[in-house]
Amino acid sequence: MHSFVCLQHLCVNCNCYSQRRGAISYDSSDQTALYIRMLGDVRVRSRAGFVSERRGSHPYIDFRILHSQSETDVPLSARNIRRLLSFQRYMRSSLFFRGIAAQNSLYILDDDYNGQAKCMLEKVGNWNFDIFLFDRLTNGNSLVNLTFHLLNQHGLIEHFNLDMVKLRRFLVMVQEDYHSQNPYHNAVHAADVTQAMYCYLREHKLAKTFTQWDVLVGLIAAATHDLDHPGVNQLFLIKTNHYLASLYNNTSVLENHHWRSAVGLLRESGLFAHLPLQDRQQMESQLGCLILATDISRQNEYLSQFRIHLDKGDLHLDNADHRLFILQMALKCADICNPCRTWELSKQWSEKVTEEFFHQGDVERKYRLDVSPLCDRHKEKIYDIQIGFITYLVEPLFVEWARFSNTRLSQTMLGHVGLNKASWKGMQQEQSSSGDDTLPQKDRIP
Repeated sequence: MHSFVCLQHLCVNCNCYSQRRGAISYDSSDQTALYIRMLGDVRVRSRAGFVSERRGSHPYIDFRILHSQSETDVPLSARNIRRLLSFQRYMRSSLFFRGIAAQNSLYILDDDYNGQAKCMLEKVGNWNFDIFLFDRLTNGNSLVNLTFHLLNQHGLIEHFNLDMVKLRRFLVMVQEDYHSQNPYHNAVHAADVTQAMYCYLREHKLAKTFTQWDVLVGLIAAATHDLDHPGVNQLFLIKTNHYLASLYNNTSVLENHHWRSAVGLLRESGLFAHLPLQDRQQMESQLGCLILATDISRQNEYLSQFRIHLDKGDLHLDNADHRLFILQMALKCADICNPCRTWELSKQWSEKVTEEFFHQGDVERKYRLDVSPLCDRHKEKIYDIQIGFITYLVEPLFVEWARFSNTRLSQTMLGHVGLNKASWKGMQQEQSSSGDDTLPQKDRIP
């Protein structure tokens, strides 16, 4: 059943070409309507049978040209790699390109960390891991450094014989394709979700049954699950007749875009070019299964299926389909786990997502569009948004996850959810009793 859920939305317009126009941006030249356009024009098509999305760094290159010869025969430009690995020392990279091996094969990783960041990575499996601090210590490179470290720690680089330069190039492109101007849906959020996914993968029930392949798919899906997010929701794209909404028939619009963008970067980097075609196709389709599962509008669909499995006790993790389903549920948990963190971390995330909502509402109001739910800064309050989010989405999901995993971590997360919800309710009651709808200065959203 879960295989059907996974695959039924996997291919949209599979046999036609599509146009990709770089990163999403706004154009208000009309002053009477909002236009969202994509920059640059590229037509792309996959040999695997479905359309991938192409990043905007080379806007006039036809992706099909890249497949006109074997991917393994296309040499990487040393100049481009030096640009993409801009934080590498030139001498180290030049030695690498000349074929002079470093004594430590992981020097690419080591040179980028200072002592504090290294110390933090030693505790990367701690649920209290502060991704905001780690991002500052790595000079805004938290997603690259964290994901590289986790892949190495799991032995995946060696197991799958991954080229470290290609891996680094892929991760840098992923990080660059997140929009840093988004208050919430940015590379730091992706790094946070990846760290949460790692914590779940370490749980005993998963660690003893999941294969190296499962872990690889799970971590890459977490790192790319919101790739090229425009900072507005699906409803906004639909009501502005955005190109992506039309391309994906108003169904899981953002999630399809994130997935296709991730596939495009995998192919561009050539990270898995040395693997058999069947493995590459499996990687791409399973990434789709996981990323499409993060569509919050399909929450009840996945949650109901999860409950049925738990009630029947028929989840068997020696079954590949069942493991894939659990990966979907794990990514869903990781994606909305902010209320399960400590109050200090959870409150920061709540403020950031509310700021992003309100920014969308401001744009909608400016262009005389109906303001989307939760996006009106003049009517909505952060505590109301968070109480509703926790009550209707977070608690039901994590209660079932705790039934499945039954670990100290699952109970810790539920404990934080309860405490954080109580904190928001306390703030709500304080405002209600004061008769003043204005939040204290320290709790206001800019």
